[in-house]
Amino acid sequence: MKRGLYETDEAVIAGIRCGDDRALAHMYKLHFPMVSHLILSNNGTDDEAKDIYQEGVIVFYEKIKDNSLELSCQIKTYLYSVCRRLWLKKLAEKGRFAVKLDDAENYLMLEEDVPQHEENERQFGQMEVAMNQLGEPCRSLLEDYYIRTQSMQEITERFGYTNSDTAKNQKYKCLQRLKKIFFTNYKPEDTLL
Repeated sequence: MKRGLYETDEAVIAGIRCGDDRALAHMYKLHFPMVSHLILSNNGTDDEAKDIYQEGVIVFYEKIKDNSLELSCQIKTYLYSVCRRLWLKKLAEKGRFAVKLDDAENYLMLEEDVPQHEENERQFGQMEVAMNQLGEPCRSLLEDYYIRTQSMQEITERFGYTNSDTAKNQKYKCLQRLKKIFFTNYKPEDTLL
């Protein structure tokens, strides 16, 4: 299933260069879960994940706008690398990481992450397909909660549910449907041992 206007990295970059906000918004939403997972798995909070991701997107955006970016990988790989470096720097500043940043960079080489990262990319792609198949109001409800981080009270009001408990039940049902669609479509690639 096509992702529409910004299906390719080249289209996203061209859109950003032309000043089309939809290109940046599409990219922003598409790759945030990957960076969020990275930060949350490494002593970070949801707010820190949002801050780091925003910084990473700004770095990417500014390099695109001033034509100083020579991209030799996918956008998501680039963002992952930039955000990981920003996070390591923040951890070092907070004293949560015992080694110097230079040592940490050697320890966390991007190349070592590539096989897992490629599998994550496949999973994110399948999740997008599943979200597209989910339909409304489930798709909007899950996006509001997980991507736009709206509260249950906001979702209750927006969708006209009688109370927050009803909204929570609906979110749970939607999530179960999404999981069912995802796991029907997603087959882990066989890894060579």
